[in-house]
Amino acid sequence: MKRSFSPKIIMALLGVMLFSSCQDLFKESNIQSNPNAVTDVDVATLLSGTMLGVSMLHEDTDVRISAIWAGELNGLSRQHQTYASYIVSASSFAWSPLYPVASQARLIQTKADVVGDKWTKGVGQVMEALVIAKATDLYGDIPYSQAFDDVKYPTPLFDKQADVYTALQTVLDNAIQNLSAPAGLAFSGQDFLYKGNVNKWKAAAYTLKARLYLHTGDYAKAVTSAGSGIGSTAGDALTPHGTSQGIDDNQNYDFFRIARAGDTGFDGAYLPTLMQSRMKSANTKTDETALYNHYFKVGISTTGALDPNTADGMFTEDAPHPIITYYENQLILAEAQARLGAANQALTALNSVRAGLASGYINGKTIAATGRKYDAYTLSDFAPAGLANPTKLGTVQTALLYEIIAQRYIFFLMQYEAFNDVRRLEKATPVVQLPIPLYAGSKKPERYIYPQNEINTNPNVPNPLPDQFKKIPLYQ
Repeated sequence: MKRSFSPKIIMALLGVMLFSSCQDLFKESNIQSNPNAVTDVDVATLLSGTMLGVSMLHEDTDVRISAIWAGELNGLSRQHQTYASYIVSASSFAWSPLYPVASQARLIQTKADVVGDKWTKGVGQVMEALVIAKATDLYGDIPYSQAFDDVKYPTPLFDKQADVYTALQTVLDNAIQNLSAPAGLAFSGQDFLYKGNVNKWKAAAYTLKARLYLHTGDYAKAVTSAGSGIGSTAGDALTPHGTSQGIDDNQNYDFFRIARAGDTGFDGAYLPTLMQSRMKSANTKTDETALYNHYFKVGISTTGALDPNTADGMFTEDAPHPIITYYENQLILAEAQARLGAANQALTALNSVRAGLASGYINGKTIAATGRKYDAYTLSDFAPAGLANPTKLGTVQTALLYEIIAQRYIFFLMQYEAFNDVRRLEKATPVVQLPIPLYAGSKKPERYIYPQNEINTNPNVPNPLPDQFKKIPLYQ
């Protein structure tokens, strides 16, 4: 991970990379400023630029690959067809802008310390955790403890994934402490996610802690953290978008509709098959038709193709994109409680998500009323002959887990947490998985390959190099 530039100059380069097509994104004056025009940046500009970087990392090619490898999306042409065949190389992946964005999140904390601003430091810590969590979730062991000092550590060591997770929990604990400070500098003008609301940032930190505890199987801690997490859809962290192509439009829209129409789609993917099974089925409490139509639309790229709904659904130009949300928080609670044997509490959390979907809300948009049905479940619905036990699982616990897992899979479309789930559920006990078929071969992809630039410049890259079918340590 050798870097030739100081963190300050990296901010300028990040500005070129991210702002060249997004310099007017979100219509904020601080975000519109060009950090490339200076040799240093103030913490306000740094905050808005880094937040943009974090947002873009939740809509990038890596997320799209994760959706393909989770079986939610299919690669149909050109490079994405090879992704669907699980064919990748070290040149398929890069750690830029991932590590530059994380570096800027760390720099925010340094600058905030200089002026004694705990609130801004806390936000920087949450953003650092979001980015590094993505890195370790996709790659396993990664540089972290030595990653941000290229003078002292030009070739940083790779930390064990378990150590990265432990460190991230500490970062988030510190973020919560800083965001709980009685006072700090206002930053609403630089914050397009939460408008400077430190309580929302703190709740997001708790939900991120809960997500990471779910990954490690620490279900009691996941429940405790989620209990202080995002408490309503008003606390959703959603990247806002507009209708100016190449300036502020949704990056999924740009890919699916403009840049690479037809390269990916849902023909042959498992997600629409799963959702179709929940439409006008024996489960009279659930009808997923409206959400299905929100996600998919026939014939946009070519006649008869099942395409992403870029016309009037999830993937329009101005569609907000989720980073971390109330529905995720409740589904963490639901799964963790179910695995702990607390079926009533698990059901309460699941029904809270169903109540939200019944209202039509999902990620800042409203789905149609027709074909939208999410009546509250009772535990009897998950009995062996219950209406919410389509695979006739033998216990209420496993049937309830199957429903929670299915709801997570459906909700996490174009969020890399779906790929985390597919791998995590191979190990979580009791083992309950969706029957997701492979697109090719007999081996399931388990990780991303270390980037070629890292292999070329850092002698500490793990040896032998793991391929895409080698499980990351967390899920071995």
